[in-house]
Amino acid sequence: MAKLFFYYSTMAAGKSMEIIKVAYNYEVQGKKVVAITSKLDNRYESGKIWSRAGFEMDAYTFDVHTDMKDLVLSMETRPTSVLIDEAQFLNKKQVIELTDLADDYHITVMCYGLKNDSFNNLFEGSESLLIYADNIKELKTECWFCHKKATMVLRFDEEGYPVYEGAQIEIGGNEKYLPVCRTCYKSVEHINQNNA
Repeated sequence: MAKLFFYYSTMAAGKSMEIIKVAYNYEVQGKKVVAITSKLDNRYESGKIWSRAGFEMDAYTFDVHTDMKDLVLSMETRPTSVLIDEAQFLNKKQVIELTDLADDYHITVMCYGLKNDSFNNLFEGSESLLIYADNIKELKTECWFCHKKATMVLRFDEEGYPVYEGAQIEIGGNEKYLPVCRTCYKSVEHINQNNA
């Protein structure tokens, strides 16, 4: 039975690498897999899912206007599985469209994304996936500054100082965001000492 999955984590926990691994494993089993990523993530090349480990794969892209169900069902060969990177950028309507793919068309949908933004608010896509997903799993990584589990994302300005307010979406990698535990997120002095 097809399901909607949500795998969430902080930055740098291996979400994109996991998608590439899952796609490879399914493809060697002869299953038709489609990967989709957000047009907002322009750090590398549009239409690609990239991992920090240097692996990549081709992907369709979505934006706020994309009908996810139509995108998948209009493909020449209907996939058995859909893998979505940057799922936090989905909207509620798109998440419901993904439930239709699982429920009505028996297509497994696996979404990977951040749960909360750098100000500890849920993204719309993540909130909707937490409500509608059949299975929810956290992908874990360690805090950048200590050995606790990272549960938050800390944004930095150009000088390397923590940022605690601003626009929810500001695309960047390790130069702008780091995975941290709650203690390190709150401890500006500790973080500034580590950046010195």
